[in-house]
Amino acid sequence: QLHLVESGGGLVKFGESTRLSCVASPFSFENYKIGWFRQAPGKEREGIGCISPSNAYTNYFDSVKDRFAIARDTAKNTVYLSLNRLTPEDTAVYYCAAYYSDQYMCNIFHDGSPYETWGQGTQVTVSS
Repeated sequence: QLHLVESGGGLVKFGESTRLSCVASPFSFENYKIGWFRQAPGKEREGIGCISPSNAYTNYFDSVKDRFAIARDTAKNTVYLSLNRLTPEDTAVYYCAAYYSDQYMCNIFHDGSPYETWGQGTQVTVSS
């Protein structure tokens, strides 16, 4: 089973940017789809977007697509989530997740489906 570890969270100021990493192990992630989610205190989990590492296809929810970007580095088996123009409303625990698929596109839903493997999450706190 693929194992995922997020990093890169921390305290960020209003309007600034940061980048989160999701490292997959112990084998290649190219036959998986990697998604990013977040959960703010007292709120439901929210999907952000996903990527197919094999072809770099990405899919985003409209609410974040103009500020967030997902990319991958196949040599490092790592997926990145760039967060730009951050506001306090972006404060949340950010998770990456994976599901196995040989399809060209990735899918993502707010309820977490169809993701089967999850990282432990990384906290991003945006100060005003």
